[in-house]
Amino acid sequence: MSTSAPSSSETSPGAARGAGLEAGAPDPYMPGHGTNAYRVTRYELDLDYRVSSNRLVGHAVLHAVTQLPTSAIVLDLTGLRATKIQLDGRRVRRFTQRAEQLVVYPEVPLLANEAFILDVRYEGYPAPRRGVWGEVGWEELSDGVLVAGQPNGAASWFPCNDHPRDKASYLITVTTDANYRAVCNGVLLSRTSRASRETWVFEQAEPMSTYLATVQIGRYELLTLNAERPSGHVPQYAAVPASLAVNARAALARQPDMMRTFTNCFGPYPFPEYTVVVTEDVLEIPLEAQTLSILGPNHLRPDWESQRMIAHELAHQWFGNSLTTATWKDIWLHEGFACYAEWIWSEEAGIMSVAARARAAWRKLSASPQDLMVGDPGPELMFDDRVYKRGALALHAVRVRCGDLAFFALLHDWTERFRHGTVTTADFILAAAHTTGLDAEALLHPWLFEDALPPLPQPAPPKF
Repeated sequence: MSTSAPSSSETSPGAARGAGLEAGAPDPYMPGHGTNAYRVTRYELDLDYRVSSNRLVGHAVLHAVTQLPTSAIVLDLTGLRATKIQLDGRRVRRFTQRAEQLVVYPEVPLLANEAFILDVRYEGYPAPRRGVWGEVGWEELSDGVLVAGQPNGAASWFPCNDHPRDKASYLITVTTDANYRAVCNGVLLSRTSRASRETWVFEQAEPMSTYLATVQIGRYELLTLNAERPSGHVPQYAAVPASLAVNARAALARQPDMMRTFTNCFGPYPFPEYTVVVTEDVLEIPLEAQTLSILGPNHLRPDWESQRMIAHELAHQWFGNSLTTATWKDIWLHEGFACYAEWIWSEEAGIMSVAARARAAWRKLSASPQDLMVGDPGPELMFDDRVYKRGALALHAVRVRCGDLAFFALLHDWTERFRHGTVTTADFILAAAHTTGLDAEALLHPWLFEDALPPLPQPAPPKF
């Protein structure tokens, strides 16, 4: 990485954190990513991308507010080179890039609660980050782009404060080759053409974590999945290659019913619309972003395995996107809830009851190693299937103990109270106790904070 100008007082990112950012320690699951020293309220990203060369020229404007006094602004950025930076309209002469961070040095240290606007121009050939969870971030497809940022891939395509608790609104502008469609978070504001280039502008008004920001580029046509929707229903779309349009319509035929079921169970859908992108490339698993999901052609099947994934990704719009974990150790608040949504859909679709799904999951867990604490699984195991299934069983234990009426009242209250915010396990335990009247701490602790698998939740015997 290069710097803006040679400097005898060049400081590494780690040292910069010590110069006023130490209280903004990163999440222990993501050392070196994100800070509490400032929060971003809005990102304005203007991207110019060439598909054939994978060349990206970017312009990011960050509207932010300091949380602490600081002499350096640390951003996450990897694989791309910053070329020019302005702070509040004035050119920044000192900035450095090392490893996966861009450090900006204001001429005068910033005070706590001071608003600032950081303007960063950058360029390069974006590539996914390689880490414990494989490759995440900006990825070239056979003919286009896929961005899947969970958990720390956002820095592969824009400078950011890469932590889930730092939520902001976004304006994303993508200029790319004609005959390609760009799909980003939020609502499409405009599409304009000029010569061999097209520009797409999206507004994501609801606060969003950096890892959920995305750009999808491909030779896609846009299908409307629920054209006959009654008034008030959520518009649903699919961006697909023309050759996959028939398969996509068939595979996603029940998605409007899933939306209806989840709205009844969890509360109103938290965004204006929902889009599924289907790539030409085969994908190992479906991928999640705010207001949209990404599938491969291998997921366009009517079997339960494919349909449960479609339901799972839709459920993340409530649990993971609107309500986002404040720390990665509480990832079960995303995955356990989305897994339980699969079971709810299974019962609604007449495939298998929630109770039967719970029994099957419990049997599988009982035969698996019991050496993982769901409420703090560690970074290497945060996406382990046991987090998903045992997290779902923890919710089932609450439902069995309090009954359906109180349980779904809890989910509605949970999604309404923390809508577009961040949540912790402690928040959920308090919410469960408040809404259901249960001793939620005692009930959930064995499921979340002990290695040994608790007994399968069983309904209480009737009282005579």
